[in-house]
Amino acid sequence: MNFTETKLKGCIIIEPHVIEDARGYFFESYHLQRLRAATGYELNFVQDNQSLSKYGVVRGLHIQKGKFAQAKLVRVLAGKILDVAVDVRKSSPTCGQHFSIELSNENKKQLYIPTGFLHGFSVLSEEAVVYYKCSTFYDKESEDGVYPLSNELNIDWGVPREKMLLSDKDLNAKSFSEFDFF
Repeated sequence: MNFTETKLKGCIIIEPHVIEDARGYFFESYHLQRLRAATGYELNFVQDNQSLSKYGVVRGLHIQKGKFAQAKLVRVLAGKILDVAVDVRKSSPTCGQHFSIELSNENKKQLYIPTGFLHGFSVLSEEAVVYYKCSTFYDKESEDGVYPLSNELNIDWGVPREKMLLSDKDLNAKSFSEFDFF
């Protein structure tokens, strides 16, 4: 596995070593000790989530706060997404900045997102199956979020605006300037 830190401190791209032959391929998708060494965090993932979404779906920007703040390890089992992380840690030199990366079943890349980041993705293929690990359990009272099309962030989601599909929750989320930073 190769680990590359993004411009956002603590947010890491993980590229597996893929072994391919006539039968197909094999790779290690998760290794706790290597991830701990690469991030410097004492990680224990406790919940796995999976979603199926159609082209144009934008999910996010979501975060859990307080004792339910979540680190996430995101990968794509089928299709292609643009995965987005926004640093909202007040003490971070990259607070307010975002990073995006294309994750797909073809490139097999993953993104580790530590606590203190908003997270979202858009679907670039006809469908995408997204799978991610969470470091704490979901807690409805701890969830928060930002409108993904907030002008202050100016995120290019890779999907024409007229083709975007957002949930009511995301359409009605607060603007970035209204968000209480971590």
